[in-house]
Amino acid sequence: MSKRISWFKEVTLNDVPSVGGKGASLGELENAGIGVPPGFVITTEAFISHMFKLDPDGAIMKTIAAIDLGDAKRIEDETEDIRRAIDGSMLDDAFASELVAAYQALGGETDMPVAIRSSATSEDSSDASFAGLQDTYLWMRGVEQIKEALLKCWSSLYSVPSVTYRRRLNLPENEVAMAVVVQKMVDPSCAGVMFTRSPTTGDRSVISIEAAWGLGSSLVSGEVTPDKVTVNKITGEILNHVVSTKTIRHVPIPAGGVDVTDVPEDMQEASCLSPEDIKTLCVVAKRAEKLYRCPVDIEWAIERHEGEAAQVYLLQSRPETVWSTKEKARSEEKLTGPALNHVFSIYSGKKI
Repeated sequence: MSKRISWFKEVTLNDVPSVGGKGASLGELENAGIGVPPGFVITTEAFISHMFKLDPDGAIMKTIAAIDLGDAKRIEDETEDIRRAIDGSMLDDAFASELVAAYQALGGETDMPVAIRSSATSEDSSDASFAGLQDTYLWMRGVEQIKEALLKCWSSLYSVPSVTYRRRLNLPENEVAMAVVVQKMVDPSCAGVMFTRSPTTGDRSVISIEAAWGLGSSLVSGEVTPDKVTVNKITGEILNHVVSTKTIRHVPIPAGGVDVTDVPEDMQEASCLSPEDIKTLCVVAKRAEKLYRCPVDIEWAIERHEGEAAQVYLLQSRPETVWSTKEKARSEEKLTGPALNHVFSIYSGKKI
């Protein structure tokens, strides 16, 4: 394969510039022996090459860099035009052939369902989180659906939320690029997120788990109130387990895509997770935290087949940003606060 396509086993966290935050994370997890659905990454080289052919003069980059954040109407109009141009573009024949070959190598089928996930170079760092700002497409089947989803992932780099967020962070536009993950689809009985510190208090001694029936997209979209579990990270004791009423779930459509269906009545008030599931998730969460050397935010799924042990997959792992950002700000405040100024005044002989 050329540099336009890299398999998970070929990349690590050092490869963010070429495979983006999500792609690098999945490669790191696979190489550490942590279960992830197999897949590959369409690298930033493919994106840059495509954008150069679409916009050889760099007008798009200049337009975004010049946008006034106070002009909401202009942001909406400019980004809509850019996305329309990318969505309506065509992949070059050589790259399209590479993509077909990689898709067939992944599953050996012409219509195997895959997830198509955006993986921007600026996302999933310890300083910023672009989670939810770029597109993800689940249960895509066949080359044509994959091509369409790929273009939409590329164009989602120019959505209003994405452009606004990175402009507020003053990220240079020439340092922003989009890789795209193509990953064999999991058909989970349940899925969700977990954090290796409390998302509400910042407590690092606990693991917080949220779970819903079916695909995790129902939870991410906010359509379902998930079950919530809090576990002592050291002892493994379940400190709290709240089971919510879950009336809908996201399930795959055989021809491609995702549908919303009713949860059977006998499952609506039932827990998505058994004590054994919770134990397994916590073991994997601690392995991921050790790998990243910091608290992490994880997306997971559990697939079950009759007569087989449940299989836990990590779909993504990234550094937790909310509490780490607060801690960083407090540390910087201490370093520049009155106490340090007093020390400087003693050694300088001047009163500050």
